[in-house]
Amino acid sequence: MPESVADTTNDALSVAAAEAAEITTRVLAARDAYFGQDTVVISDADYDRLVQRLGELERLHPELQSQDSPTQTVGGRAEVTLFDPVTHAERMLSLDNVFSLEEFEGWAGKAAENSGRAVHYLCELKIDGLAINLRYANGVLVSAATRGDGVVGEDVTENIDLVPGIPSRLAGTGHPSLMEVRGEVFFPTEAFDELNAAQSAAGERVFANARNAAAGSLRQKAAGKNADQLRLMKARLGRLRMLVHGIGAWENPPVQTQSEVYGLLEGWGLPTSSYFRVVPSVAEAAEFIEYYGAHRGSVVHELDGIVIKIDELALHAELGATNRAPRWAIAYKYPPEQVNTKLLDIVVSVGRTGRATPFAVMQKVLVAGSEVRQATLHNQDVVKAKGVLIGDIIVLRKAGDVIPEVLGPVVELRDGTEREFVMPLNCPECGTPLAPAKEGDKDLRCPNARSCPAQVRGRVEHIGSRGGLDIEVLGEVAASALTQPTVPADPPLSTEAGLFDLELADLLPIQVIVRDAETGLPKEDDGALKIRMPFSRNPNPAEKKQGLTDLQPSSSALKLLAEIEKAKTKPLWRILVSLNIRHVGPVAARALANHFGSLDAIRAATREELAEVDGVGSIIADAVLDWFQVDWHVDIVTRWAAAGVQFATPDHPGPGAAGAAGGVLAGLTVVATGSLEGFTREGAQEAIIAAGGKSASSVSKNTDFVAAGPGAGSKLGKAETLGIRILDADEFRTLLEGGPAGLAPASS
Repeated sequence: MPESVADTTNDALSVAAAEAAEITTRVLAARDAYFGQDTVVISDADYDRLVQRLGELERLHPELQSQDSPTQTVGGRAEVTLFDPVTHAERMLSLDNVFSLEEFEGWAGKAAENSGRAVHYLCELKIDGLAINLRYANGVLVSAATRGDGVVGEDVTENIDLVPGIPSRLAGTGHPSLMEVRGEVFFPTEAFDELNAAQSAAGERVFANARNAAAGSLRQKAAGKNADQLRLMKARLGRLRMLVHGIGAWENPPVQTQSEVYGLLEGWGLPTSSYFRVVPSVAEAAEFIEYYGAHRGSVVHELDGIVIKIDELALHAELGATNRAPRWAIAYKYPPEQVNTKLLDIVVSVGRTGRATPFAVMQKVLVAGSEVRQATLHNQDVVKAKGVLIGDIIVLRKAGDVIPEVLGPVVELRDGTEREFVMPLNCPECGTPLAPAKEGDKDLRCPNARSCPAQVRGRVEHIGSRGGLDIEVLGEVAASALTQPTVPADPPLSTEAGLFDLELADLLPIQVIVRDAETGLPKEDDGALKIRMPFSRNPNPAEKKQGLTDLQPSSSALKLLAEIEKAKTKPLWRILVSLNIRHVGPVAARALANHFGSLDAIRAATREELAEVDGVGSIIADAVLDWFQVDWHVDIVTRWAAAGVQFATPDHPGPGAAGAAGGVLAGLTVVATGSLEGFTREGAQEAIIAAGGKSASSVSKNTDFVAAGPGAGSKLGKAETLGIRILDADEFRTLLEGGPAGLAPASS
């Protein structure tokens, strides 16, 4: 290949890798917030578009796809939970989406063509609730679990027992020895409205939407609650309802169709929905979609679309599923709702990269089940293009849990008091003049990367994120508390360089006051300020009598320091991501760490040596070299190293080596995919490298072995097609310990 063509190919790959890394980080953050914290940080539609774009990049560049890619996984992190883990007997999949009748008709036509026969369509409402898996053994409920990551969920059996309508023992006879029933737990609309009214009357936070309220209520632990809190918890659980909409593990159901399954489940006392219809044609399914699109308010629960399933169970097995969704079902998402509200102001926020982003501050409005006060306007050109003035009545669009979008002004309602938005010349947080990063950029940035509080705060939060060092407690609130300037004292962190030098004395003075979102004033409770205490607490009067000081460390402060200490030995690729080098996300960081083995080797590498690494290329190579030319960047590395951060992979043989010298897998390429018992995804990859092998993210003719567990998906199929030996978890352990010679001969 000519050198110029090779450079162009590497450049295209590195740009794609950078975009894929950024998308992956955003999607995983959205999943963690949605499934772990019951909050929403991105719209359903934007989330779907991001995943779709990531899939396109991975199809163009298969080497970018890893087994933990959002395109290959379902749900949130099952390991971050207060509840015991439950492994589903059959994986809980998600659903693919369509957003127009044309897309739906295309899906239906393809499904019918692949089945080779006439099909019937079961149409039902898509409940906006929390997915639950009920497991019955011989008719007795033995567990109830959230979806989690599709393979492992949270055990919420104790709480499910308090939800009305879910039988602990099935009625009738003929129950299978093992049966999984899938459904949705939700608040009926009326019960949700009553709950929020009670919350408001008590001066408590109201829930943004019914889904968050249901998830938050079900994912509570009784332990540690006093009598009043337990009564409140049980009252909330008693207002929840569940409707079942499918099955998981169940060997040979004695019926032929999904609708007959519903009849059987209803006869056994399980709650099924009355809002479904079986139709013989695509046209009638489209009529069902259009009817409920116009009558969404007539339903007893929140809905965000229609689910259409092929009714014949035999076709479910024939059509199969992708790694994350069945091919015999689809979710039709309704178009966004629109409301009018007043644009009170446009303020500018600065992110970790220095980008200055205008935000619309609006009169609070309820749209699609949640209250909205802010919406991004991206940049000053977008503000101008939308034609909005401060003081306008604007049109706001939002569907379900979508991040709101300002569409434009209602010009006819202007009264002359409106005023134009003027982009500030200086950073609102540090006062540095704003400027584009390069000529022609539409976005303005704060060039004070080292000490702008907004950028330092964003970088520290990024370090604590799942894509970085995954430091529990180091989230948005903690990052703000650690970096916010105070008078007269400086913040504990003026840059991230001091993160690993933090001591308890640095944290004790920090307190965070909860302020009312409307007034900005501190909230009061019985005359005392309500303090959120990530780092310190005021002792009660009894403690003061015992001679304790006014400020004592909270459990969060101690946990933060412990988690920071643990982070010092995290894998090298996580350290690289946490340095906030432009374009170096998880994909490029893994590639650099696997190839070079240490930060010293990366720093010593030439541009050409960096660029030739798979998944890196010239753009990322330049970004790495440029980063180390900045004095305060080098100071971060120096101080982290002095604090004990490990910038090298133990036993790595050095740049370019395939793996550990003399390892049993030297010269071999292994792909680990799916849920391998006893291994996390990262743990499996690290074990392969430690044994001297190359851990690949995609299957090719150069792959020697594929270790596959439940949820392996397309990689398993490709391995079978190429005739590559497939190992289960036990065989994988044998391979790691003794190499190929330790494996039993492959069965023919």
